[in-house]
Amino acid sequence: MEMTITDIFKSKVVEIIIVALVLYAGVFLINRFVQVLFKRTDFLEERKGKTIESLVRSITQYTATIGFIFYVISLFVHDFGRILAGAGVAGIVIGFGAQSLIKDILAGVFLIYERQLHKGDYVTINNLFNGTVEEIGLRSLQIREFSGKLLTISNGEVRQLQNYNIDFMRITESVVISYKEDPERVYAILEKACDMLNDELRDSLKRDEFLNAAEPFQVHGIMSLNKLTRGIEFTVKGMVQDKEYFSASLAVRRVLARELYNNNVQLLEEMYYTEKS
Repeated sequence: MEMTITDIFKSKVVEIIIVALVLYAGVFLINRFVQVLFKRTDFLEERKGKTIESLVRSITQYTATIGFIFYVISLFVHDFGRILAGAGVAGIVIGFGAQSLIKDILAGVFLIYERQLHKGDYVTINNLFNGTVEEIGLRSLQIREFSGKLLTISNGEVRQLQNYNIDFMRITESVVISYKEDPERVYAILEKACDMLNDELRDSLKRDEFLNAAEPFQVHGIMSLNKLTRGIEFTVKGMVQDKEYFSASLAVRRVLARELYNNNVQLLEEMYYTEKS
């Protein structure tokens, strides 16, 4: 008994559903296995483990989706394999206008391979977008801004990347005092403030292999004699762990402002800036 066109179509639909379910289950199991593996082991630090999880999730989803599309086409197009071989995979990819896709994928591979960022890092992209990396995929990067807005940026569009979470950060704070102030007195006040900071932020300081502070807070000195504002610029700096940078920066500003105010130091202009190391 020959099968009708309707029967054949129903058979193919059932086959497609079964394959879709198998692929979905396969992707879920692979991602779950990777997640459990990194959760139960500690051979990689947490940020690197989450980055690899994100990459594996992206690869499995793309592979399963593309494979499923090709499979469905092969059910309805005879000799689809020969068509692929004859036209050439590269020609088909170009024919579908996937040059930008290839660019994004290659850029994503290099971002991860060169360890330019990890999941959870706070970054600035192209001097325009600031936020925390939430997802790293083969094709795109997802950044969560401070406001809560989620940005999706194609990897190929990332031209400049500033990462605030690469091992350590140096906090640099500068203040300009009046020429009427005694610089030696101000220097002593700032040194006392640095001692307070080293005590208050001792758990945030970057440590060397001997657990000593790599660069404790200290007065860097008089950086310039500002003729325009008739002031003297002092600079304080210290090195902290990358994950503690933002909270430590707030504490540094608070302590410096408090000590200068308590000692009646006259400021002309306050200039705050960060310097990445």
